Amino acid sequence: MNDTAAQDQQPKKILLVSAHPEPRSLNAGLTAFAADHLRAAGHEVRVSDLYAMKWKAVLDADDFPDHPGDRRLDVMNASERATLAGRLAPDIAAEQEKVLWSDAVILQFPMWWFSTPAILKGWIERVFTSGFGYGPALPPPYSENPLGGRRALVSVTAGARASSFSDRGIHGQLADVLHPLQHGLFWFTGMAPLEPFVMYGANEVSEEEFAAAKLAYGQRLDGLFTDEPVPYRTLVGGDYGRDMRLLPGVEAPGTSGLGLHVRPRG
Repeated sequence: MNDTAAQDQQPKKILLVSAHPEPRSLNAGLTAFAADHLRAAGHEVRVSDLYAMKWKAVLDADDFPDHPGDRRLDVMNASERATLAGRLAPDIAAEQEKVLWSDAVILQFPMWWFSTPAILKGWIERVFTSGFGYGPALPPPYSENPLGGRRALVSVTAGARASSFSDRGIHGQLADVLHPLQHGLFWFTGMAPLEPFVMYGANEVSEEEFAAAKLAYGQRLDGLFTDEPVPYRTLVGGDYGRDMRLLPGVEAPGTSGLGLHVRPRG
């Protein structure tokens, strides 16, 4: 066994962020399964159940306790000042500590209106502050910094059938729908996103279907640190010009849309 393989098999730290209001929901079941499965494999797991935590979803001036009440709120600058000074609201600081503690982050949520529930979007907006997840004080985005070295996995349930999220499906390709998370959150901040785990037809799931889903999800969790991540292009790797546009001819023939930002696999 080489050093890399041995390292991948060492116990890891995983942050599991769950967003569903019903504790008996399919999403809650997948969250519990993932936590149990990962712990049984020897990993350490922390769970942020956003609804159970009564997570405040709205970013506002209260997130930055030192911000003067009579001063215009410039969110990026205010969040950077508070982050670098260690003066963020306590709930934000606690979630940032979990992200920094982790070797991987898993987001578990139902797809609502082609996106995450508002509470999870609020977790992203409030936790990934300037100075923590991005900003002029940190290395360039779309690379292995500032949160590089971490894996990221989206586990999502969708009521629609799989064919509706295919290349000719009416909902659009799933990779495009999830691009804001996969590329715009994870890869923007340096985390390496894996291909998402998806349960389609989630409105009515039999016990047999849930058992099969857990088997498939368990296999994905087993590969959390060994599966190849989505090969997004790096901003500093020579594929983009100074205007942050992909250089002509870098893509494989026939590639278009958001697929331009993924390097061809082997």
